Amino acid sequence: MFCGAAYKNIGVQKLLDAVCDYLPSPLDKGSVTGYDLEDAQKNHTRIPSSKEKFSALAFKIIYDPYVGQQTFIRIYSGSLKHQDIILNSTRNKEEKISRILQIHAQERKDIDVAQAGDIVAVTGLKQTTTGDTLCSVDHALLLEKIFIPQTVLSVKAIVGSQQEKEKLTASLSKLNKEDPSFNFNVDDETNEIIVSGMGELHLEIILDRLKTEFGVIAQAGEPSISYRETITKEVTVDKRYVKQSGGKGHFAHCILRIEPNQDKGFEFIDKVKGGNIPKEYIPAVKKGIEDAMQEGPYAGYPVVDIRCVLLDGTAHIVDSSEMAFRLAGSMAVKKGINKAHPVLLEPMMKMEINTPDEYLGDVLGDLSRRRGKVNNLRRFRKGSQKINAVVPLKEMFGYATSLRTISSGRATFSMELYNYSQLNEEMAKEIVKDRKERKKE
Repeated sequence: MFCGAAYKNIGVQKLLDAVCDYLPSPLDKGSVTGYDLEDAQKNHTRIPSSKEKFSALAFKIIYDPYVGQQTFIRIYSGSLKHQDIILNSTRNKEEKISRILQIHAQERKDIDVAQAGDIVAVTGLKQTTTGDTLCSVDHALLLEKIFIPQTVLSVKAIVGSQQEKEKLTASLSKLNKEDPSFNFNVDDETNEIIVSGMGELHLEIILDRLKTEFGVIAQAGEPSISYRETITKEVTVDKRYVKQSGGKGHFAHCILRIEPNQDKGFEFIDKVKGGNIPKEYIPAVKKGIEDAMQEGPYAGYPVVDIRCVLLDGTAHIVDSSEMAFRLAGSMAVKKGINKAHPVLLEPMMKMEINTPDEYLGDVLGDLSRRRGKVNNLRRFRKGSQKINAVVPLKEMFGYATSLRTISSGRATFSMELYNYSQLNEEMAKEIVKDRKERKKE
């Protein structure tokens, strides 16, 4: 452990020396493995050498008022020169390197070449975002992506005027490129800007950065939780979409079996035989189902963990089209979800709390009041205990303040999304009712 203070430049040099002395170099780490763009089962290996073909990972984006977008990259193999044309294999787009910058605190130094093992900032990349793979155009590969968890908490970002709203949207777009663990969208019904992140502190920091870095003062509205919908029983739906409007009509017919698929996400299975639905229309049915899942018919939240099996259907030689089958698939799954006993799922948070022994009882009692379930309790160090628990996100608003009060500021905690768990029927009805009232307002 190194103690110091960056503000007074105390201990910084020792820390930097330790990075050089103790952390592994690229040679210690060895080769990196990437995947073939065409065949995910086929691997490509790059050793950390400047003689290899170029490969790198974009791990951070920063907007600088003087330089513009700086993309920080870690070069795994090969070398990079300014004006080089490289491939963003994640998006299958070519990019041109304008400048290569060596960053030293606030100083930027232009360099001509960066080698394997270097961490540099480059400018000129227009399509690249955090986690994208950059490589040689003629030797493409795809490196393992950075895992970005789902957002769990949303707030309304409120500004005073339409002009400020446009500035807010532009600023949020830049911040989202820097930090993809949050996102934002404009609610179609209320025209409000909804900002979603990993927790209260995360959203507070985003609003603070809007003020300090972009001059946008936004107030946080009432937070809302990202619930999910799913089904609890299997149903079969027969849906026919027919529309005639004087000319070419629209016709699509599909028979779907919709069933629960707990903790396995969405699956689509095609079991149509004999060409009753032409193969070119099958993807349209799947797309229609995915459209309908974005906003479930029960409470308007996204639908998860369902399996849809396309059993059969019919098509018209003239009136059938991709759009008709897309609409038929969407209507079929909405109808099926309503019949399959839909339920609400709430986000559950995995928590780790470190507390001195004397506050253990109060902390456990507070978790119990918040519908928390303690999974493990063990000695952290002399005089301290570590609690591992799972608690509904709904009960965690203001927990940081509450924990400070209970423990006189001595307990700490960390929290991340664990899974989604079914809400009891009474609470689900209250949430559905509240959501409908908000939409009316």
